[in-house]
Amino acid sequence: MKHIICTAAGAIGAAVSTAFGGWDAGLITLIIFMAIDYTSGLIVAGVFHASRKSEFGALDSKEGWKGLIRKCMTLLFVLIAYRLDLMLGINYVRDAVIIGFCANELISIAENAGLMGLPLPSIIQRAIDVLVKKSDKEVTDDQKRD
Repeated sequence: MKHIICTAAGAIGAAVSTAFGGWDAGLITLIIFMAIDYTSGLIVAGVFHASRKSEFGALDSKEGWKGLIRKCMTLLFVLIAYRLDLMLGINYVRDAVIIGFCANELISIAENAGLMGLPLPSIIQRAIDVLVKKSDKEVTDDQKRD
């Protein structure tokens, strides 16, 4: 029974990985950033009661579900971008989408850290700026090609 479960889990994992264009550093990084953002948002609301998404700054299950739905939509956009890459015979749309969403997640993580009273290290701020600029540059380069 253990072998059947492991085989099924492996097959499902391989299918999902293939659908998203592979299990590479970009996708892993995005998922890690998403998990950190969601967890830090829970901490801001649950421990610090400083959430901007609920009336009293505390945990709100409805807002938590909305956050999870947004994370799922982010992953669906990665899937869409990969399929566009395949359809157009290119290989940069997926990476641009992942970089853009990583920048967005980093900004949200930084906001959560600020709500916790934690100062943001300048190296992280510079990394966010680089990601945002890289994402903007890729969008501009894509528009020039069209």
